[in-house]
Amino acid sequence: MNYIDKIKKSIKDASRALSITTAMDKNDALKKVAIELNVMRDYILEQNEIDIENAKKSGMKESLIDRLKLNDDRINEMIGGIETVIAMTDPVGRSNQLWTLENGLEITKITVPIGVIAIIYEGRPNVTVDAFALALKSGNAIILRGSASAINSNKALEKAITKGLSKSNITTDVIHLIKDTDRKIVNEILTADGVVDLAIPRGGHDLISMVIKNATVPTLQTGEGNNHIYVDESADIQMAVNIIKNAKMQRVGTCNTVEKLLVHENIAEKLLTALQEETADKLEFHADERSSKMLKNAKNLEEDELYTEYLDYILGVKIVGCMDEAIEHINKYGTMHSEAIVTNNLDNAIKFQKAVDASAVYVNASTRFTDGGQFGFGLEMGISTQKMHARGPVGLGELVTTKYLIVGNGQVRK
Repeated sequence: MNYIDKIKKSIKDASRALSITTAMDKNDALKKVAIELNVMRDYILEQNEIDIENAKKSGMKESLIDRLKLNDDRINEMIGGIETVIAMTDPVGRSNQLWTLENGLEITKITVPIGVIAIIYEGRPNVTVDAFALALKSGNAIILRGSASAINSNKALEKAITKGLSKSNITTDVIHLIKDTDRKIVNEILTADGVVDLAIPRGGHDLISMVIKNATVPTLQTGEGNNHIYVDESADIQMAVNIIKNAKMQRVGTCNTVEKLLVHENIAEKLLTALQEETADKLEFHADERSSKMLKNAKNLEEDELYTEYLDYILGVKIVGCMDEAIEHINKYGTMHSEAIVTNNLDNAIKFQKAVDASAVYVNASTRFTDGGQFGFGLEMGISTQKMHARGPVGLGELVTTKYLIVGNGQVRK
């Protein structure tokens, strides 16, 4: 008997019970979980430190260790995220469509939970809490499969979650953290038709590709972020530099970090000189032939890098002759995540936002804002880069589906 077979009855039963649980009971459970996260803070940090030490010994790069690391501020953010979700309107049972047919049938379209959601994610322990909170509030049971690198942190967080749930009216069976790090279990999740209603991979290119290749259950892809900023010839130099620095350097290991800079040839020398002066030795430039002549100690930007999400203090740079060239480049090499233009030309701004194919397209702002919390969604399951069902930050509103309620008075179809 595989792992999914062992839990399928308990999690399906829990899912059905949760789907009709009141908002009051769901919020009460979330409050109790938030309390336990605070009470168990020291234990959680101790377990996270074990993961951090193991990561360092394995040679994990610093930007990925930063993703893995928990501290008081990040635990406070988790608790704050739960409190935000509590304050949000319950997404279940909402209706904005009601109509009556000529035959007298009354039809109402309402929102209902998806059922059982499985999330497969890489070394971000906060996802354990965020995903649970969003799933619970939207009436969904959840299966969590984190990375082996975060196993101790995830187990500690799950312990706090289940302790909180045990003090509420909601069964602890609504959450299942897979503690076995054997990768074959991922395939079990992805082929668990009839048990898993939606699988959400949250990670890099290899994880996403594996899910696309193997899944037989419905999936919601939260993609990698090979994001671009295009600096138009009309752009304010200092504004552009500030935006690029923030988008690239505030936190390099995130999916909304910018990875490539496209610069109009008429502004390239001024911009690149100013950017390199302000970033000093903190940023490594990988430049095309033209921009390499304007940057000190730049490395060559290779063709295969144009598809690469660096997740490091590296910025790819390319000079373009016009905005149309930038748009064509982005639509070829981008991952449909977050793209930006810096410009003082309104027509160019409008055209860029219409023509670029991405879940979030910015004018004169950092790509770092593509985030459920920043968008006012509270938390997020990830950033969807696909076009069906949900696109962009996946919050409460994207974790429900619809049901039609039809009331008649003896009508039969002729």
